[in-house]
Amino acid sequence: MKFNLRTGTALLILSLGSLLAGCRPPLPKDVHAEKNIEYAQVGGLTLRLDIYRPTQPAKKLPVIVWLYGGAWKEGNKDFCPIAFMATQQVAIVSLNYRLDNVAKFPAQIYDCKGAVRWLRAHADQYGLEADHIGIFGASAGGHLAALLGTTMDDPQMEGDVGGNLDFSSRVQCVCAFYPPTDLNRLVSDPQTRASSKGDVAQLLGGPVADNVAKAIAASPMTYVSKKAAPFFLLHGGADTLVPPEQSEIFYDALKKAGVDVQLVIVPNKGHGIIAPPDAAQEIYVFFAKYLKE
Repeated sequence: MKFNLRTGTALLILSLGSLLAGCRPPLPKDVHAEKNIEYAQVGGLTLRLDIYRPTQPAKKLPVIVWLYGGAWKEGNKDFCPIAFMATQQVAIVSLNYRLDNVAKFPAQIYDCKGAVRWLRAHADQYGLEADHIGIFGASAGGHLAALLGTTMDDPQMEGDVGGNLDFSSRVQCVCAFYPPTDLNRLVSDPQTRASSKGDVAQLLGGPVADNVAKAIAASPMTYVSKKAAPFFLLHGGADTLVPPEQSEIFYDALKKAGVDVQLVIVPNKGHGIIAPPDAAQEIYVFFAKYLKE
């Protein structure tokens, strides 16, 4: 993965700003999009992904998979604020996963793993480097990204969505913005824990108080080990929706396990914070390190 650090960093800051604005950044002229590619059929539903590639790829491309946020209940692959990164000789893949009004956890992580296996199975067809797949997710997408990076050797978290079971769902690195990492700890208020209306309760299929084991099973913290992928974490210091503690405890656990992990806490910023210039540059360096040729 080769990139122009100055130009790439500036574009990353500009494009990630769309996370706050809720708008879709324009696609650069030298990026080609192939959209609505089917990667699985499950429960009568077609799951699709988009692939963004440079119009003139130098060779097979490493991959960064984008996972959108939206509290597991909304959002879709069309919002891909990192699509422009395809200008840097990398393929960007944005995929749909089942939302919680369609299927409860673990459907979402099964879909994501099915997509990674599909990418490896079709790597030659789309000019992809199958051994270099990174993940970039924000909020609920950051949660799923963190699960991809920690459950790589857990057959209970694999699923069979889309088949291609002869291919690995292992990923080489994960960048997660403000991810929920311990769902049981995230929902601490007794009234909220007893409610079936909260975002976590909707994901689990019932109140957290009645589904503690499932909340633990849905938490990236549960699967931290020395086998986890390298991580880059970013969190707003004033985030009240997903408190920064969620990234801090995850960072500490990964560090203790001997995993290469970085954490950037942005002071006085809430949920949806974008990467400040120094962190944006570090994100590029991070992906280049682990997706290098």
